[in-house]
Amino acid sequence: MEETTPVENGIVDASSKIETIKNLIFGENIKAYDSEFETLKKDLETKREELKSYIEEVHQELNALVDNLSTDLNIRLTALEDKFNDRADELDEVKVDRSLLGDLLVKMGENIRK
Repeated sequence: MEETTPVENGIVDASSKIETIKNLIFGENIKAYDSEFETLKKDLETKREELKSYIEEVHQELNALVDNLSTDLNIRLTALEDKFNDRADELDEVKVDRSLLGDLLVKMGENIRK
């Protein structure tokens, strides 16, 4: 059996007495505060989960919009390229007019920039 020194007993006894007095004075208030803190923790966790879900939804919507924009841009560029090729073929048939070719290239550059 282990023996304790009086100092150790005194510290344990004083600590125990302080805890008992604290519980007598603040016991009900501490329980109420603990309950309120637990409720707040649960509310915060719920809000956190809702926010994570909302962020995920927005992320998916943004990805869909970017994909749609990319598809639309590719379609427009393909159409522009086809139109340019058609015009270039027309020029080959008629004659190469540098002014007309320059205008076509400028228009194509402006359309790409938009």
